[in-house]
Amino acid sequence: MSQSKFIVRKVAVLGAGVMGAQIAAHLVNAKVPTVLFDLPAKEGDKNGIVLKALEGLKKLKPSPVSSKEAIQYITPANYEDHLHLLKDCDVVIEAIAERADWKADLYHKVAPFLGEQTIFATNTSGLSINKLAAACPDSVRPRFCGVHFFNPPRYMHLVEIIPCVTSDAAMLDNLERFLVTTLGKGVIRAKDTPNFVANRIGVFSMLATIANAEKFGIRFDVVDDLTGPRLGRPKSATFRTADVVGLDTFAHVVKTMDDTLPEDPWHAYFKSPEWLQKLIAAGALGAKTRAGIYKKDGKMMTVFDPASGAYVAGGQKGDDAVKDILKIADPAEKFKKLRESSHPQAQFLWACFRDVFHYIGFHLGDIANCARDVDFAIRWGFGWSTGPFETWQSAGWQQVAGWIAEDIAAGKGLSSAALPAWVLEEDRAGVHFDAGSFDAASGKLIGRSQLDVYQRQLAPAKVLGETSAPLGETVFENAGVRAFTTGDDVLVVSFKSKAHAIGPDVLEGLSTALDIAESRFKGLVIWQTEEPFSVGADLASMMPAFMTGDWEAIDAAVCRFQAMSMRLKYSQIPVVAATQGYAFGGGCEFVLHADRVVSHLESYIGLVEVGVGLLPAGGGCKEFALRASQEARGDILSALKDYFMTIAMAKVATSAVEAQEMGFLKKSDVVVFNAYELLCVAKSEALAMANAGYRPPLKVKGFPVAGRAGAASIKGQLVNMLAGRFISEHDYYISGLVADVMCGGDVEQGTLVDEQWILTLERKAFITLLKNPKSQARIANMLTTGKPLRN
Repeated sequence: MSQSKFIVRKVAVLGAGVMGAQIAAHLVNAKVPTVLFDLPAKEGDKNGIVLKALEGLKKLKPSPVSSKEAIQYITPANYEDHLHLLKDCDVVIEAIAERADWKADLYHKVAPFLGEQTIFATNTSGLSINKLAAACPDSVRPRFCGVHFFNPPRYMHLVEIIPCVTSDAAMLDNLERFLVTTLGKGVIRAKDTPNFVANRIGVFSMLATIANAEKFGIRFDVVDDLTGPRLGRPKSATFRTADVVGLDTFAHVVKTMDDTLPEDPWHAYFKSPEWLQKLIAAGALGAKTRAGIYKKDGKMMTVFDPASGAYVAGGQKGDDAVKDILKIADPAEKFKKLRESSHPQAQFLWACFRDVFHYIGFHLGDIANCARDVDFAIRWGFGWSTGPFETWQSAGWQQVAGWIAEDIAAGKGLSSAALPAWVLEEDRAGVHFDAGSFDAASGKLIGRSQLDVYQRQLAPAKVLGETSAPLGETVFENAGVRAFTTGDDVLVVSFKSKAHAIGPDVLEGLSTALDIAESRFKGLVIWQTEEPFSVGADLASMMPAFMTGDWEAIDAAVCRFQAMSMRLKYSQIPVVAATQGYAFGGGCEFVLHADRVVSHLESYIGLVEVGVGLLPAGGGCKEFALRASQEARGDILSALKDYFMTIAMAKVATSAVEAQEMGFLKKSDVVVFNAYELLCVAKSEALAMANAGYRPPLKVKGFPVAGRAGAASIKGQLVNMLAGRFISEHDYYISGLVADVMCGGDVEQGTLVDEQWILTLERKAFITLLKNPKSQARIANMLTTGKPLRN
């Protein structure tokens, strides 16, 4: 392999099925032109199979593409007419059905058309990479490996790279660089064992849950209530996850384990239960067929009951006593109480944890290069907030290991296999340490990858057991923010509030941080240590003044918020907002006023105040009115209408790219695919602006507004929406106030106003709504339930 810089100009994906089409979609999300291949259609357009797949992408929710425009950069192709296109592709990913013979046939067909440096990878979820490599010509084998994406590829962070014995080391490094930075993935290198790391352990966990649910007589819906967010796992928990994945797909992965792991001590459990086979035979494959383990019957959700073979009313929850145990913060105490409880649901939960701990302890040396890879694989591939080894270590390694050994001796586990000696070492405190994570095969601690791409991750993902000291040197800190530096002339500010809500402490801290940055630093970056960026203004902090009717205090608080937005915009140093996750309301307004935004692709940005009966009053209405005026070519109202609808309908961009299209971000703002690179890129942008001689924008002296005539025109459209019952009367009232503010109030069309004029209108309208009983009901509902009220 050449050691020169590896550039990916174009990629081909072979196979337009569920995974192939979505991998292609994520490639074009990342601006990588992609050729999507499949068999020639027997009738009509020979690219018909791919064209149908592309149409299917447009209908999927959540969307596999970050922008509707992206799909046009996928070129449809078929194996009969277009194999010559492969020669221009730097990476070719095979993603056809899990049949080794079909894959081998395809490899023989495409190999002569691959470029001399082309990386050739298979997206198999569990077949042997070395056996598949044997079907490739000798010249291709050094460039062949496994590259296992997780479904859905846009959203799941994990990609497993699985080398074969002939894989070139430099090739693997180049592929990892591409996956990490360009596609934003978390990569682990897996061993060539059946189902690799994440599926091997994640599917075993599901099988153990199924077996223990039957053993302890726990209903499927109760299992899902107990094994979802209460354990720090996705809402889909266990059985809903199987429905989402597809019962046929789940059964296929299980069959792979059954066929390829005959010596595994847990082999007896690598079987699809009889009830699952019956559902599959009946065509009830899960979410894709609208019936699986769960099925909607009218408005009622039903769940399959294996005992009767019928669907029964769903929605049963775990017992409160067991849920109280799960709320215990100390993991050691929580596991002790689960294990000692006589409640079947508690025994079930302990058994599920114990069997997974037993499995990973027994198999660590076989399936992974170190314990860190196991935890990252399960966190990134199955959505657990804490990996299984981390969970074990947090509960006290020795205590849990002793309990597992006792249960094995008593015949309580799913297997009688003895724990490896390393697990029971007297001085063992765990598997994760600052020096690295334990590799059972070598008995050594394995440090982090030294690949250059990881130097961009200034705050990388960590496992429990690694020191998690705050990043950088603290320059200033109060109850609301921490401002720090890593020694490169940029001050970084992170909010300390829950969900990074913006209250008095955050405003005061951010103001002080700006003072410090202007006097001592080249730039300021607003970056959170974890998502979200910010859920917006802290409404709860206004409640004391609200309850006593102290409207002057609330008016002053809104004034301070607006002043902070304007300080961000006109600061003497460049201000960069680094977003990931939600940037709602006031958080979005800070984004709108930053000089530059570096946004993770999965940033969901919106001015959502209408949903709580208010309107944007931190400069959001003002900024959109100003941008509409600057974009207008003689027709302010036309330029304003889309911005108005975005606020009035509380629209949220579902990606950073869509946020650019909707006007929340500028076209010049930067979209980053790997959230762990966000801080590095944001600081680089701040320094680049500073080093280019940054000057703050000149304050706008006056810009034309649409005036009362523009507001009247917008309200005319709102009347139609009200008549059609698309909006409620209170929505109509709020939207009318938004129109008045964005059009500049009671002035003639074309009147020149300054930013403060609109800010004053924002603030007055905000207080008016705050006094309204229906808005008060919306606020109360949001604060108590976390959900919007449409009244």
